[in-house]
Amino acid sequence: MQEFVRFPLAGGGTVVVEVEGEPGLERASVPSGVLRKASTTFEHALGEVRTAAAAALAQFRNLGPDEVELKFGVKLDAQAGAVIARTGLQGQFEVKLKWVREGAVPSEEAPAEPEG
Repeated sequence: MQEFVRFPLAGGGTVVVEVEGEPGLERASVPSGVLRKASTTFEHALGEVRTAAAAALAQFRNLGPDEVELKFGVKLDAQAGAVIARTGLQGQFEVKLKWVREGAVPSEEAPAEPEG
């Protein structure tokens, strides 16, 4: 069941987001396709996820890699705001840490092999 949620913007105006309703549940008071109002601003909702991502990133940076890549999905909900999306029964974070040996040329910048 698809639903639409209107998130107010801090600077004025709104943004409408299509969200997926809970499977198997049909709210009697909110028919499918009706526009619902979010309980928080769009910026506040994303700000909470940003804070969580920054905390996770800080933990991985403490390991001392040359590069850190953190990927996750964000799902918007009328009541909860923005949440980190899950897959199956698990939360989802994909983390890539990279250490480059001193003097080594990263593979993307490695010179081409001479043809011979």
